[in-house]
Amino acid sequence: MLVAIVLLSLGLLGLAGLQASGVRVSQSSIHRSQAAQLAHDMIERMRANVAHAGDYDLALGDPAPACASVAGCDLRDWRLHLQSLPAGTGAVTVSGRRATVLVQWDDARGAGVLRGSAADDEARSALQTMQFEITAQLAN
Repeated sequence: MLVAIVLLSLGLLGLAGLQASGVRVSQSSIHRSQAAQLAHDMIERMRANVAHAGDYDLALGDPAPACASVAGCDLRDWRLHLQSLPAGTGAVTVSGRRATVLVQWDDARGAGVLRGSAADDEARSALQTMQFEITAQLAN
């Protein structure tokens, strides 16, 4: 009877660990989905203001611009929405009628699912900062 209780306890502990890993992976997936939605949101904002597309250039380290123009207000609002991601930030690069939007966030929780070998440790450190990038044509 005691052996059965020990085996049942070990099985339940393993199940709890599996559930925790599933929650971490699920959260990471939610962050990826939010990043894609936010990147597409910025592309659509730029398409709505295509005449001033060049005003949307913003590097990762730059602060959000003042709300002095439509582009400035769009970028400020977008950066505020990016804060829903852990350490979320973003960049926009415009080249002619082509725009590239980059969303970056910290995915240390999702990368924490990997464990064990030295190779897993390297993979985990590489995955802690996630990026989603989209390039789109703004106008024909």
